[in-house]
Amino acid sequence: MKVLLLMFALPLLATAGVPEERAIPIEHVYIPSGFDDNDNVEIVITGFLPNLCHKSPSASVSITEGQVDIKMTSLYYHESNPFCPEMVVPFTETVQLGLMSAGDYNVSINENSEFASSSLLKVARASSSAVDEHHYAYVDYVDKQPGSNLVKLKGYHVSDCFVLDSIDYYTNGKDTYSVLPKLKQVKEICPLKMTPFEYEFEVPQELNIPKVLLHVRTLNGKSHNTIFVNPTK
Repeated sequence: MKVLLLMFALPLLATAGVPEERAIPIEHVYIPSGFDDNDNVEIVITGFLPNLCHKSPSASVSITEGQVDIKMTSLYYHESNPFCPEMVVPFTETVQLGLMSAGDYNVSINENSEFASSSLLKVARASSSAVDEHHYAYVDYVDKQPGSNLVKLKGYHVSDCFVLDSIDYYTNGKDTYSVLPKLKQVKEICPLKMTPFEYEFEVPQELNIPKVLLHVRTLNGKSHNTIFVNPTK
């Protein structure tokens, strides 16, 4: 009898241990404005894993003329897996699209699934061949305090010949602030010297939604992204 039960159980255990790829629920798609064809274009997707049977959310990207197709999936283990407790797990994924030609793009996420989403991305033509028109601070962390509109931009300058000039921003008019920590050069000679910094920035109240993306521009056309919860919304 025990042998018979084991024979029935073995296929179930094998199924429980082999994952399959499945589309996952999307909550919001953040598309910053201000990209040009010299930038490393990226968007940010938030969503959730329905339970712990879903592991390792990831994005696969296909770009054709005027069209960006993204599949957001996870590795799904069968419910019979003993490590699948019921628990919703939120995720935030920065999707790298790389250098893109100037133009308008339709962004489709999980097309032909129950979690399908569509947005518009604009890429402008760069005014110069330089990757960045300004020197930006290398921000690798944004320190957020619950209930406060003040955040701290933390990171390193690559040389002590640069100091902060201004922290500018603009919005996409919907859900994203692009934050630009601009530097100015105060010495002619710039030795390589990693210098830590911490700059305070007050998140504006122009976008009337509970959560916004802070898209902080950094060095070499890259950025640091973080979701900010509006304390007054």
